[in-house]
Amino acid sequence: MKEQDKIRFLEKIELFSSLTKEELQRISSRMVEKKYKKNEIILHAEDTNEYMYIIWSGKVKVVRTTEEGKEILYAMHHAGDFFGEMSLIDGKTTPASVIAIEESMITIISKKDFREILYGHDKMIESLLKMLCSRLRNCFETIQLLNLNNATQRVKMLFLILSAEYGEKTAEGITINLKLTHQSISDMTGMTRETVTRVFDKLQKSGDITILENRLIRLRPDFLSDDLRGTI
Repeated sequence: MKEQDKIRFLEKIELFSSLTKEELQRISSRMVEKKYKKNEIILHAEDTNEYMYIIWSGKVKVVRTTEEGKEILYAMHHAGDFFGEMSLIDGKTTPASVIAIEESMITIISKKDFREILYGHDKMIESLLKMLCSRLRNCFETIQLLNLNNATQRVKMLFLILSAEYGEKTAEGITINLKLTHQSISDMTGMTRETVTRVFDKLQKSGDITILENRLIRLRPDFLSDDLRGTI
């Protein structure tokens, strides 16, 4: 990976957008690249993390395995996203495992370098606080989702959450620019794959969702209406 490519990459990440070229160059010179194969574990739950991870290419998932062996999907991250920063701030163990969904290139910044960069830039601290607040709100929404008893409401709530980050408004409705399988939706909602399939069939028949040729999901135009939000 060339130095200039690293700098251009960092410039596009909100956390580093306030830094100067010289500061970005200093960060890029300390970054280490590592490739991960599909299904390879990047971070183990309960490990003490010493690095911040930035996704250069590929996609990863954040999961927690229950005592019964069921995998609960907390989040998915793609190119430009980062993770692992919480442990560098509070020194505690990683709360969930991070696994590569596909072959991924990850750039790594050490705890020492991360703190040195962060504590010298107020704007960077402000950006990080906003991102942490956003992730906390996502956790609240996930808790709300998992407390819903109705299977259809759970799936609808999930689509509302995903549309906030991945939704693109079009004349036909809102397209969620994230390829979702019945299994991944099952993992995110805590329901069986069979239940998810039944809910999908119901939502397609009612016209609430449309499965596009590229496997993306399009929500009907009024899917995100206040009335719908109030019922979930």
